[in-house]
This record gives sequence, C-alpha cells and structure tokens, in this order.
Amino acid sequence: MAISREAARLNLLPKPRTLEPANGRLTLSGDKRIALLGAPAGDLLFTAHRLQAALRAHADVDWQLAGSANEDAIGVVYALDARCGSDLPATRAPDEAYELLITPEGIIIRAPGPRGAWNATLTLIQIIEQAGATLPCLRIADAPDFLHRGVMLDVTRCKVPTLDTLCALIDRLAGWKINQVQLYTEHAFAYRNHRVVWEDASPLTAQDILELDAYCRARFVELVPNQNSLGHLERWLRHPPYRDLAETLEPFKVPWGMHAAPFSLDPRDPRGLALMRELFDELLPNFSSRQVNVGLDETFDIGHGKSRDAVAEQGGGRVYLTYLKAIHALISGRGHTMQFWGDMILNHPELVPELPRDAIALSWGYTAEHPFDAEGRAFAASGIPFYVCPGTSSWQSLVGRADNAIANIRNAAEAGLRHGAIGLLNTDWGDFGHHQYLPASYPGFAYGAAVSWALAANRDLAVAPALDTHAFRDSAGAMGAAVLTMANAYKHFTSPQQTNSNLFGRALLSTLETLRGWTGPTPAQLRAALKDLERGLAASHKARMALPDAALVQREFENAARMARHGAARIAFAREKDPARARALKPALRQELRVILREHEALWLARNAPGGLPESLERLSRLMADYR
Repeated sequence: MAISREAARLNLLPKPRTLEPANGRLTLSGDKRIALLGAPAGDLLFTAHRLQAALRAHADVDWQLAGSANEDAIGVVYALDARCGSDLPATRAPDEAYELLITPEGIIIRAPGPRGAWNATLTLIQIIEQAGATLPCLRIADAPDFLHRGVMLDVTRCKVPTLDTLCALIDRLAGWKINQVQLYTEHAFAYRNHRVVWEDASPLTAQDILELDAYCRARFVELVPNQNSLGHLERWLRHPPYRDLAETLEPFKVPWGMHAAPFSLDPRDPRGLALMRELFDELLPNFSSRQVNVGLDETFDIGHGKSRDAVAEQGGGRVYLTYLKAIHALISGRGHTMQFWGDMILNHPELVPELPRDAIALSWGYTAEHPFDAEGRAFAASGIPFYVCPGTSSWQSLVGRADNAIANIRNAAEAGLRHGAIGLLNTDWGDFGHHQYLPASYPGFAYGAAVSWALAANRDLAVAPALDTHAFRDSAGAMGAAVLTMANAYKHFTSPQQTNSNLFGRALLSTLETLRGWTGPTPAQLRAALKDLERGLAASHKARMALPDAALVQREFENAARMARHGAARIAFAREKDPARARALKPALRQELRVILREHEALWLARNAPGGLPESLERLSRLMADYR
C-alpha cells in the first residue's frame, strides 16, 4: 500500500516502539478545534500551544483550543485518563506512555496524563513537519525504556553557555524526549560568599537557574543540580582561603600518570564538610528537582596527604565511604536524593552493599567496550539504584568520534536494561579547554536520546538522516553524513593517545617533545585521516540548513577542521629532522594559528559567556612559541 510506505518513510527521533500504518490520509484543513479532555486544561496548555505552532508553520491551519468536544469541529482530541495504559507497552514510566492515532477523520492522543500527552505531541509534531497538511494514517503505541533519560553538559571546563544557548539546547533535547538535564559544576555557580572562586568564570547565578528551571519544567525536563563535593575542586583549593582544606598540595599518582595538586578535600576535615553544607544550602533551593549529583569521582589523591594515616588504618575505601555517607546525610536531610559517580566505590566491591539504599550510583565510562555490564551487575546485586552514563565522545576530539560514541552509548543502554538501571545520563565534557563546538556533540545527543527511549527500535538508527532531519534541518541531506565522516576520521589511527580523545585533539595540545616520542601515527594514516576530514568538510558545504544559526554551525565545523589539521601539522613539524625545512614550515603554522585563535574567540562568544575563554585561548596561543 502506498500510504503504508509513506508512514514507514517517516524519520522519527526517537523511533517509537510500534508504528502500525493504516489505509487512508488525513488532510489538515478548515476551522477545527483541539479538544483538551480528561485533565485540567492548564496542564495541557503549553503542550497544545506547541502543536498549534507546528500546525500553523507546516500545515497552514490555525486550530483553536477547546475544553470540550464537538464532533463536527474537532481535529485533535487529547483524551487523558489515569486508567489508560493496559493496552500500551509496559514501561517503568507509565505516565510517559501514549497512543497516537491518525485516521481520515482526525487525530486522537490517549495517555494516562500530561507527560504522555507531551510525548505524543512531540511525535505528532515530527510527523507534521515531514508530511505537511496531508498526514499518513497510522497508530503509534509508545513508552520509554528508561525512567530518566538525561544529558549532562560540562559548564566548568571552561565554557559557561549563555541562557539563550542553554534554552535552545533544552528545546532540541526535549523534542527528542530527553527528560533530565544536568550542568556539571565545580566552581561555575555564583555562591554569595565565595566570589574569589568564580569571579573570572562568568558563573550561572541563582536567577539564571530559577529561570532555566522554569523553562525546563514547562517541557517536562528535570533540571538536576550538580556540584562536585570531594575531588575536582582544584579551582577552589588553589585560592588561599581554601588551600588548607586540601588533602595534599603535592603531585600524586593517577592511573594515567601524575596529577598536580591540590585536587580533593581532606575527607577527614570537618571544615570541608561544613563548606559543602553551606554550598548545598544555597544551591538546592533554586531547583525544583529533588535529586542532586554530588560527584565524588576520581579522588585518587585520598591517602596521599592528610588522610594517609586514616587510610593506612582503615583502608582507602572505608575512608571514602565514610565521607560519602556524610554527604548523603546532608542531601537526604534536605529532602533530596543523592546521585554520585560510582567509579571509586567500584574499586572496593566489598563496600558496595553498604551504600545508602536511597542513593543513586552513576556507572560511567566512555570507551566502546567499557564494562557497564559488570558495573551494573554489581550495583543491581546490592540493591542500589543506578544510572548508566556514557558520553558523546566530542571532548578532546574537535570534530568528534562518532562510532565510539554510538558503540559506547549502545553498550550502556544494553547493560542498563539488562540489569535494571533507572536512568541513562549521556555526558558531554570539556576537558583541557573545551575546544570542541556544540554541534560536534549532536551525533551523541541524538543517538543517546533514541536508545534511552526505546533501545530495540533505535539500536540500528540511521544516524546521518536523523541528524539531517532533527538536528541540522538540512533539506539537501548532506550535513549528517558530512559530520559523521569528519567525526570518524580518527578511525585511521590506532594510537593509544586516543583514549577519551582523538589524535587531532591530543596532538594540538601536546608539546613538540611529547609528539616526538609518539610511535604513531604513520604518514599514510595521517594522510588518510586528513582526506576524510576534508571530504566531510567539503560535503558540509552542500547542506541547506533551515536553522537560525546555520552560518554559525558551518563556521564551527570549519574551525574545528582547521584545528584538527593544525594538530596533524604539529606531528609532521615535530618529526621534521632537517632544521632548514622545519624553519620553512613555521610561517604557515603561525598564520594558521592566528586564524584559529581569532575564529575560536568569535565562535566561543557566539554561544557562551566570556569567562573561561582566556584559559581556552591560552592553551592554544602557547603553541605560538614553537613557531618563532
């Protein structure tokens, strides 16, 4: 049937669990109404307004809202009933399930409540955007796999996005049925009594959070507070008022080498706990969420300084768990549920059963083969609720690492479902200067949204067309494939330097001495990777993106490619053994770096506040010394 093929060709993100094509078409026309039934009209008003806007923009009809049904004039019926659901897919989030029915006579949305109606409307809007005023008849019965489907954005190293940028991103993510957002924070909130910590960071203020929280709530997104509370506090502990709270001021060993101190609080010092009490008392009231992510990850310095004797006597795991329980008492005493990164406690599996049963462990890892299965099994066996937390793989990569991101996210979703995870939190970091631009993370955001909603339906999602339709609005169908081509250029390299990075990003920020010590990549690998980079960039110029920031997106990928090329050029420059040839390379390298710096500053300020920009630029501008 031709109409069945029309329905099957719909490019939905995420794809629903079930889509059953039916005979016939629905033509959207006339003076009809949208009936809001089964719930207070106010609970559906924002949702219905979004549908009205889509109908006006893509079907050229202006259907008004009504609180009752008149059979002769109704185009869409919202039929909400708390008992609805027995014929919908089983799910851990029954209030998010829905049925969408398009018939030749009209549209019916059935759901247990407003959240399900919102999800149905998001799907319907995508159909209207693609089909216009003539919709294929179909039935969709849909519900999510994961209760919590989140994105965590790093606003500490070093970018603090503007509220306009955050709101635009939340609109995009909410449209893909993401229902939780976190802003990873170390020092980028404007705590009243701690100006010295954040004064150069353009921090988010209490008013910013209040406004953003309301923006999220209207879109059924939970904005979860996030404040690291033990490690990763170097931006606090470097200042004299806080240095005495540090575990150590000496460098310490981490799994990947040596790390500079200070880094963590001394977990035995009650003054550190008092500081965190003060911070949470100021931070939490700005959020409507009753969850809070307290961090507690990567505290490798514990036991290397002030807590050395306690660790020798009790063991590092016990000292860590004691502090975790103290933070938990602060959080639960304020009526919140504590989330914490699970990496450190997993180093002491015998202590996992002692975790507070009302805390949520966050199992995180960013490689395709990360052991989410074993970690999920450990938390599930002890009755600890947990999330799986993969990543977009965009950080330290400039253009992304798409295939690693997809495999990492799929691995997390599969293991999470297998062991009963209550959430999937897709992370997007900004390590070492946050040099990647926001659109480099779109492939990871899109795939994460898809598989956290319905893994079976979206496991093999065609990511490039999904990006064209839902991220880049590219009518030419070029941008999605172009971005993935650039983001997979890293696969030509087999170097160990690509852990949580690609070789382009790592080479860009490495010293010449470090680069001379690398055994790879080979010249042939560099040529092949650069060829893919240029092929993807050339293809992106064929895109016709219907985005208000289309020109900005194009510039962002152009400068990302410019930085990646510069990273590759640094490898060749470091290896050049002829002094005369090395000197001849310097003018071009200087000029290219000047362009990179100028453009990086402009692109940064287009989406982000100025705080953090000097640090990001300095990590690049220091390269100029190599080319004098």
